[in-house]
Amino acid sequence: MARVKSGVITRRRHKRVLKLAKGYFGAKSKNFRVAKEAVMKSLAYAFGARKANKRHYRTLWIARINAASRANGMTYSAFITGLKKNGIELNRKVLADMALNDPAGFASLINSVK
Repeated sequence: MARVKSGVITRRRHKRVLKLAKGYFGAKSKNFRVAKEAVMKSLAYAFGARKANKRHYRTLWIARINAASRANGMTYSAFITGLKKNGIELNRKVLADMALNDPAGFASLINSVK
């Protein structure tokens, strides 16, 4: 049976990992074995951070809606309940944007819910 050499594939894999590790401190950007561990860990952190980002934005939107609704004399929970009862289907991202950039429109929403 013929001998199989895998130098090209190994070099390609090493180059890919070292490219991802570019800018890391010390051996983490030079040494393949250390770089591979650092890259795997950083990719795991990036995955978790993308999920956490969604949670953080939702809490920010809720805080903005709460502040704007309290300024108009209503609590957040009463406002959201009123929206659901009236069949107004606006998500929290849109509501937070309205509260920040269009206070008059948000106030009219509050009045329609009251």
